[in-house]
Amino acid sequence: MPGLDTSIVVHKLPIRPECKLVQQKLRRMRIDTLLKVRDEVRKQYQAGFLKVVEYLEWVANIVPVPKKDGKVRMCVDYRDLNKASPKDNFPLPHIDTIVDNTTGHSWFSFMDGFSGYNQI
Repeated sequence: MPGLDTSIVVHKLPIRPECKLVQQKLRRMRIDTLLKVRDEVRKQYQAGFLKVVEYLEWVANIVPVPKKDGKVRMCVDYRDLNKASPKDNFPLPHIDTIVDNTTGHSWFSFMDGFSGYNQI
């Protein structure tokens, strides 16, 4: 993706070996919602936030959520993937610690400024 240098950071999600892969069946949606989803996918793809994956191991459905302005917010149903990933045994740091650790950095959130909900 543009702007993300993989020599700086790469994230890999561990999956418990005993879990089988889940490919969710495509959800049906109304045609007007489908058109809004298509427009949003196109916008995020052109911005470099989405990319085509050719060899799918896990397939998670999008969940379109209507916004007040008539557009659609695209959420993803990762419940099956969450069940297959090992749980962390440590709590998240306090928000003050997180904010303090951003001092001196030019940016700490990539997609949040674009859509207001995709956060890294």
